[in-house]
Amino acid sequence: MNKMIAIGAAAVTVVFLAVMGWFAFSGSGSGDQFAQCRSGAIAGDIGGPFELVNAKGETVTDKDIITEPTLIYFGYTYCPDVCPLDVDRNAAAVEVLEERGHSVTPVFITVDPARDTPKVVGEFAEVMHPKMIGLTGSAEQVEGASKAYRTYYNAQSAVDGEYLVDHTTFSYLVMPEIGFVDFFHRDLPPKELADKIGCFVDAV
Repeated sequence: MNKMIAIGAAAVTVVFLAVMGWFAFSGSGSGDQFAQCRSGAIAGDIGGPFELVNAKGETVTDKDIITEPTLIYFGYTYCPDVCPLDVDRNAAAVEVLEERGHSVTPVFITVDPARDTPKVVGEFAEVMHPKMIGLTGSAEQVEGASKAYRTYYNAQSAVDGEYLVDHTTFSYLVMPEIGFVDFFHRDLPPKELADKIGCFVDAV
């Protein structure tokens, strides 16, 4: 299992470097209301409509989920190391924002729908943060959400019935009626992440 964890961590690093090529930064435009919150404008369309299944087994859309500033992370509950740390970081940042009077919804979208049933993602999200929303769906629904946010995931070959899923590790900030506004790397500490998110929330 330790070998699988090491391979998984290396794979995530490779995926991170590869997907960085999908995101480009340029000088901030004067028409960007969030210009002061980031170093540059994000090139390309990220985010968009999706249809998934919540912990109750109900089909929901992005309109149902993104009703306030929302921090979205794509991962899977069987992830041995990266996902729990990243999701816990997001939950901690949301708590810091709560202390500052900002309400932000953390969302976890699985990239392993074969194992992550509505019940599983619901229990995972509840443990991480009371407000966190866990989402799964059919393979097609998950793929659609992943493509909308330009994420990558790929299940490795099973070993003794277990397998890892390579995936990107960005967290995405999305605003209702506005859509995607920025993404954040996993190495950003909770307080710094809260600072960045707070800037966007104040700018609305």
